Amino acid sequence: MKSITVIADDRVGLLADISYLLGKAKINIESIGLEVVAGKAVMSLTLKDPEKAKTVLEHAGYEVTETNMIVVKLNDQPGELGKITSMMAQEKINIENIHMLSKDGKATIIAIKVDKPKRALKLLEPYLVNREELTGVN
Repeated sequence: MKSITVIADDRVGLLADISYLLGKAKINIESIGLEVVAGKAVMSLTLKDPEKAKTVLEHAGYEVTETNMIVVKLNDQPGELGKITSMMAQEKINIENIHMLSKDGKATIIAIKVDKPKRALKLLEPYLVNREELTGVN
């Protein structure tokens, strides 16, 4: 799964502008995370069409980067996230970004960006989500 990151000067209305541009282009936001650090807004967006979103936002003057994410499905119970993050730490895999995409009381779907994706894919293979499972994520 791909997501994009937008980095912009923080200001009132920034999210309204970005969501308007994406809505006008008929691009649906699947998940979003936003942090402000030293006056800069860092917005992570998971979208159905990240390439189109990148083009739309860059055309509007925003700085945008694409990111490959690993999507995993965990049992929705205490300690499950700790289990996989401990596994990655033992293998010296650094988590750079994480988003919760869906949670229904039985399972939690999480998208993770790491510094060693090949190693993480192999390690997390039993937890990986396939495309058919993602189709049902709202």
